[in-house]
Amino acid sequence: MPRPTSKKDLLSAIKKERSALNTYLENIKPEQMVEPNRVGNWSVKDVLAHLFEWMQMCEGWYKAGLRNEIPALPAPGFKWNQTPQLNQHIYEKYKDMPLSEVLAQFETSSREILEVIQNLSNEELFTAGHYAWTKKNTLGTYMVSATSSHYLWARKEIRKGFRVKK
Repeated sequence: MPRPTSKKDLLSAIKKERSALNTYLENIKPEQMVEPNRVGNWSVKDVLAHLFEWMQMCEGWYKAGLRNEIPALPAPGFKWNQTPQLNQHIYEKYKDMPLSEVLAQFETSSREILEVIQNLSNEELFTAGHYAWTKKNTLGTYMVSATSSHYLWARKEIRKGFRVKK
């Protein structure tokens, strides 16, 4: 599926990839979700925490832009070339959070970012530079990365982690 370039395509991709991820997760027992070393040294729970944190960051960037602020991208103290360190920071932040809380936060974050997207126009999402903080990019580019493409990445990585004998 090509990268979405319209609101309609983005909503369709989110629905498709989230459904595929949910279907895959339904077959994983809770005790398997917390087993380390499924995705690198992460558990499935850690991957879901990673997803919800990136959704929250993306929504935070958007809200900062609405306040005419330029958000620290991707996060305070991190540059884009430090994404691996940021991801490790996210892992450390949530590694001890119980599975039930991670699942609840994942659902909440998914719902909230979807609501934001649904309330935006196609122009707001996919006009380059519509928001000062996005510069030459579109808000949609960030939303795609935080949702549909991240769901796809997670599903593929989790599936790979269960195919490899542990």
